[in-house]
Amino acid sequence: MTPVEICHLYISSGHNFVGHHGRDPDEFPTIEVRSIECVAGRGIRGDRYFDFKDDYKGQITFFSLEVFDELCGALEVQGCSPALTRRNVVTHDVDLNKLIDQDFEVQGVRFRGTQECRPCYWMDRAIAVGAEKFLQGRGGLRARVLTDGTLRSTTRVAELVG
Repeated sequence: MTPVEICHLYISSGHNFVGHHGRDPDEFPTIEVRSIECVAGRGIRGDRYFDFKDDYKGQITFFSLEVFDELCGALEVQGCSPALTRRNVVTHDVDLNKLIDQDFEVQGVRFRGTQECRPCYWMDRAIAVGAEKFLQGRGGLRARVLTDGTLRSTTRVAELVG
């Protein structure tokens, strides 16, 4: 596999949508950071899914910047951030669906792709009406963290924390 370019890294300390069916979402921000600490079998230190459940299949999530750009174009949405998808790692030029049921490595950290990170109806609220339907089959990748390590964004943004 060719080296993976990480365009954005995000964490959030709480769940805005999980467990909120029929209620308003919470308002935990998705924070862009320069790096994330991946802990084998546990997830991303500081993220809402860290130690969420034993052997959880979504310890880390990946999303394609190209898909996000296509989504914004198709729905004629401007000025929104990939942070709205609430995925952890935004990549460039990677077919994430090919990593389902595969072990793979990014910046020396090993992962196991477990399943598509399916979009839900909240995407229509977070991004725009039609986002859930557009993202079906391209919602990103859920994965387990197999080895400890640090991922770093290849994008240099001065105001990032971490």
